[in-house]
Amino acid sequence: MFDHVVFGVRDFDKSKTFYQKVLAPIGIKTIAEDKLGIELSADGKSSLCIRRTPEDNPAHLHLAFVAQSREQVQSFHQIALQIGAKDNGAPGIRPNYSGQYYAAYVVDPDGHNIEMVYHQE
Repeated sequence: MFDHVVFGVRDFDKSKTFYQKVLAPIGIKTIAEDKLGIELSADGKSSLCIRRTPEDNPAHLHLAFVAQSREQVQSFHQIALQIGAKDNGAPGIRPNYSGQYYAAYVVDPDGHNIEMVYHQE
């Protein structure tokens, strides 16, 4: 269902420590860290990404759903736009992630970034 969930936090260091400790018992650990934040996962297939935010209010939620084909990504994008979502990235390969990362992005009615991603083989 989910590929990854991304959200911003007010106090990055405090949140980082919190999530690392409370998720450790179920095998979730940090698999990547950079200037944006951290990525946590147990299986490497789905992840929780915690981002640094410069604002007093954390960034909107980012939800990424797993697709089984490019066609599903395209359909998601087309339907979302038809029902009033704002385009935030047309379907296509995202080379900054990998040569197999095919995704589309829309902004939902509450301003959340919603993604559909197909990891090509």
